[in-house]
Amino acid sequence: MSTAASPDHSSAPGRSASSPTAVPVELAVHGTAVLEQGVVPDALILLAGGDIIWSGPAAHAPAYAAQESLAHDGLILPGLVDLHCHGGGGVSFPDATTAEEMLTAVQEHRRHGTTSLVASLVTADAATLRQRVGDLAQLAADGEIAGIHLEGPFISVARRGAQNPEHITGGNPDLVRELSQIAGGALATMTVAPEAEDADAVIEALSEVGAVPSLGHTDGSSAQLTRAVAVSRAELRRERGRSALPTATHLFNGMRPIHHRDPGPALAALDAASRGELVVEVIADGVHLDARTVAHVFSVAAEDCVMLVTDAMAATGMPDGQYRLGALEVTVQAGVATLTGETSIAGGTAHLLEVVRHAVLEAGVDLVLAVRAASVVPASVLGLQDRIGSLAAGRRADVLLVDAQWNPVTVYRHGVRVDD
Repeated sequence: MSTAASPDHSSAPGRSASSPTAVPVELAVHGTAVLEQGVVPDALILLAGGDIIWSGPAAHAPAYAAQESLAHDGLILPGLVDLHCHGGGGVSFPDATTAEEMLTAVQEHRRHGTTSLVASLVTADAATLRQRVGDLAQLAADGEIAGIHLEGPFISVARRGAQNPEHITGGNPDLVRELSQIAGGALATMTVAPEAEDADAVIEALSEVGAVPSLGHTDGSSAQLTRAVAVSRAELRRERGRSALPTATHLFNGMRPIHHRDPGPALAALDAASRGELVVEVIADGVHLDARTVAHVFSVAAEDCVMLVTDAMAATGMPDGQYRLGALEVTVQAGVATLTGETSIAGGTAHLLEVVRHAVLEAGVDLVLAVRAASVVPASVLGLQDRIGSLAAGRRADVLLVDAQWNPVTVYRHGVRVDD
């Protein structure tokens, strides 16, 4: 639990309410924190003006005078960053008809510690994509979301997962440029299958408009994936966009399975991640991947080349039942979403904090690595690592306090407490 303390700070290390040199702050948070240097048991984070102005061991803190102090006996984490999320709270980004409705899904994840979210759409006809991108562009302009992710329509029919095959098409770079213009700079990433028609032209267009190519939903070969990584890296370097590295959409899911005589795209993606050439998305929710698979990915990939995501859909935070994802009906039973009447997984139902918890407690991933994979790494893919993703000075004051069971206790975004 977090407990409010008296605004008298004169007895604590580095604090002095009466000193004329004391730094005025709005909130001081004290406890065990996951900082850039690792886990700091006796840490202090100072917030003012919507930013973090200092963080580190409390013993080294400058003199300050705080309007409010919190002593937290759980973990203090940076606000989490989810780059692949289709909805939550009963609302689906691909199906909502207004920006106001979409905000319900954003707030569902925000209350659980995801202070920066990229809203994901699914394969649809061009008119629908234009409309949904326009709605999400308003949320981005208002600062409610960090960007837009297009999952399709330039993907493999064979590995479409929960995507409508009627609207899957060959690559169309002109549509990419049009949607980017509608997005007003908010198009952050797009999933494309390397073997799709004109995939290279799509990758070029994405890099040109400042979006990151995400390779996935592919039935392609190992060689095709490896080549697409190289093409994407070359285009991203040339355009000097958000990130120098492309990503892989939910590694292993939506990809041809690995076989010893046909390694397929997943092993090629993991190999590229091991060389530091690709950031792979991992849905560590206990449904999409076995915990041991999650552990293997973290052990093989190079530093900061794994990104935890949710792939969350409308049922996140909601009871079992019937939902929609784009044009398709989804049944959620025991928290697992599948296409109605089929076995294909249709997105996730976990919040990103739950994904991090599963990675740490079930897959045995190091705490600091798991937190970075849900904060620093996705922030870097967005090109926002100097603004979000860590508890470092100068970053936005996005702070997540969790209890011993990894439940969210208090969330701050821009230094403002998020309502329960």
